[in-house]
Amino acid sequence: MEQALINRITVNPNICHGKPTIRNKRYTVDLVLDLLAAGSSHQEILDDYPNLEEEDILACLAYATKITKYKSYTKISV
Repeated sequence: MEQALINRITVNPNICHGKPTIRNKRYTVDLVLDLLAAGSSHQEILDDYPNLEEEDILACLAYATKITKYKSYTKISV
């Protein structure tokens, strides 16, 4: 199931400058993660972005989980 979700995330240099997006649409993974971090519910996101599906939100979370499992990290400043 997790791999099926991850497959919804695409990286295409011609879309959003190569940032990870959802199903080759112009919705970036970081947009969805930012909305979730700001407290938006899944339903609020789906209402605001009708082209997205529940599985797209779950795919963004699965993608973020995969990325955090890498062995080296760079500290980010806020």
